[in-house]
Amino acid sequence: MSDRLSRLFAPRSVAVIGASADPRRIGGRPIASMQERGFAGSIWPVNPNRNEVLGLKTYASIGDLPDVPDVAIVAVPAAMVADAVADLAARNVAAAVVFSSGFAETGAAGRQEQDRMLAAARKGGMRLVGPNTLGVFNVHNGFYGTFMSAFEAGFPDKGRIGIASQSGAYCGHLVSVMRERGLGLAAGVMTGNEADITIGDVIARMVEDPDIDVIAAYAEGIKQGDTFVRALEAARKAGKPVVVMKVGRSALGEAAAQSHTASIAGNDAVTSAVLAEFGAVQARTTDEMLDIAQLATRRIYPVRNTLGVITVSGGAGVLISDAAEEVGLAMPQMPEPVQARLKEILPFAAPRNPVDCTAQVLNDLSLLGRFTEALVAEGGYSTILGFLTYTGAAASLSPGLREQFRIVKERHPDRLYVLSIVAGHERVAEYEHDGFTVFEDPTRAVAAIAAMGRFGTAFARQPGLPPPVVPALTLPATTPSEAEAKRLLAAAGIACVPEKVCATAEDAVAVATDFGFPVVMKIVSPDIQHKTEIGGVLLNVNDADSVRFGFITLLERVNANAPTARVEGVLVARQLKGGVECILGIHRDPVFGPVAMVGLGGVFVEIVKDVAFRRCPFGIDAAEAMIHSLKGAPLLQGVRGRPAADIAALATMLSRLSVIAHQAGNALASIDLNPVIVLPAGQGAFAADAVIEIGGGNGD
Repeated sequence: MSDRLSRLFAPRSVAVIGASADPRRIGGRPIASMQERGFAGSIWPVNPNRNEVLGLKTYASIGDLPDVPDVAIVAVPAAMVADAVADLAARNVAAAVVFSSGFAETGAAGRQEQDRMLAAARKGGMRLVGPNTLGVFNVHNGFYGTFMSAFEAGFPDKGRIGIASQSGAYCGHLVSVMRERGLGLAAGVMTGNEADITIGDVIARMVEDPDIDVIAAYAEGIKQGDTFVRALEAARKAGKPVVVMKVGRSALGEAAAQSHTASIAGNDAVTSAVLAEFGAVQARTTDEMLDIAQLATRRIYPVRNTLGVITVSGGAGVLISDAAEEVGLAMPQMPEPVQARLKEILPFAAPRNPVDCTAQVLNDLSLLGRFTEALVAEGGYSTILGFLTYTGAAASLSPGLREQFRIVKERHPDRLYVLSIVAGHERVAEYEHDGFTVFEDPTRAVAAIAAMGRFGTAFARQPGLPPPVVPALTLPATTPSEAEAKRLLAAAGIACVPEKVCATAEDAVAVATDFGFPVVMKIVSPDIQHKTEIGGVLLNVNDADSVRFGFITLLERVNANAPTARVEGVLVARQLKGGVECILGIHRDPVFGPVAMVGLGGVFVEIVKDVAFRRCPFGIDAAEAMIHSLKGAPLLQGVRGRPAADIAALATMLSRLSVIAHQAGNALASIDLNPVIVLPAGQGAFAADAVIEIGGGNGD
């Protein structure tokens, strides 16, 4: 299959089924584009109504082709596609690109026809791009298996960036923007409905492609989570950056994605977590995606990314500092002795970092070189951003400025150099030729620089701790009560608050007395998952009389609000004090399978939604990283005189929970532990409530 994908990218022969003599029509555009771009392979048009198309001999049928093409482009009405695909597969064609629409994106009938087409392809081992796709192109070899009209305005320059896109039109948009920005392009694949080849398949193939250094992906929904994950991990191991624009984040966007490509948008927070896990950087806008891809082609990815700024404007230095703080990019101060020496050279300079050498460089260009050399050699920054604005474009200054920067770069070639300059294409090209990536907006430069550090960290990451060994959980056939859920989890090593189910009020008094007051009392019923909604939980029960009254109160509330619910008794639990409330959970994502979640309880999870996600299973180190990534993590680390919480115990619980979910498979829909009381360091973490949902639901 890998060989078939390779031939899709670099075919030696292409058949066009439904070829048109009009270069503006869908069946004519790919032929005209390949002819214009010097495709060296054979092009075989298939059209029973013509003897010649665009100067090429035309064949009446697939069976009449002179040889087996590597790739076939299918541009016929939907009703004819399945038969055409069957004929191609019978001839052992490696791959087909199906332009035709009218399949799964249109509803059930279209889905049935798409399945018929796919079955025909698989019978012959043929790979499919599409249907409902704008196709495939490879700038390096001139293969343009696409009817994209964006190329009418000009073809892109050869470059090292590959585009994997589920949307054809948006790929065309990216191509157009890249052409206007002068960014080189290697190849593009638009996957459309993804009946067979998915965006994960394309990323995996681009990882193997020696002509591609950077992969830019546009995704509306991930269909095959395992394939996508393997591709991202392959990219990480190969040191190839992947920048992803994932759309469909909103409810409206998700609905649009489903109607457009018949794909499942899934939970965007989960997709973001998967991207972060494998070091793929998520972009929010087209400019951000292309900024990151452009800078990534320099192939310098600092593991410890620090930013040193040389500027001719103090105001721009403040702007850059703000932007760096927002994206978490470190800007350490210059060493004090170096600052003092630079002040001796230029008393009114601001050498802290940003290093402002002021407009005095207009009188003495060597100041720029001396200050930049100090920034690089003695500041030790991995990335240097120079803000020159319009000064860098001035004909009287540009050659000298370039020379000053070039000298520093030649002495320190291992650093990443970025400039913020406002200039025309020719002037920018001069700086780019010297090895400096140029952005007009310094804040966009900062965002791209920060992404290089995230790539570097991911590429350097060593394997983490393995998931812990956890006894397999034997799940019941139906959703268990809270007490049964806790018993099951405790058997798998999940610590729960000491508790006991009581059948009578006097039993409850005895248990409460043994635990010590105060206690918590809850109704126990497999039919009541959300006990607080019916008043089924009592806190701060402080004495025996209150226990007796609480027992009666809970039964009365069940009779009033859920009269048909089965009641197994009343649970009495020790009420823990002095801890931090957290929430742990598992839900089964429709794309990526079981996913674990951790967050701080109360307002943090309900309103702020301060939570972290990760695919299951994972080790304790990954669990700790999730916990420390929370915005509210300082509450666990100890603030304002509060003791640090037992983060190690919480991480152990989270990691074990991830293994439980992985082992349970489709039998488990979700687990909620809310709250989990995290006591001070060394005292443990305990689940105070537990809900286990049985069944293969998606857990949403």
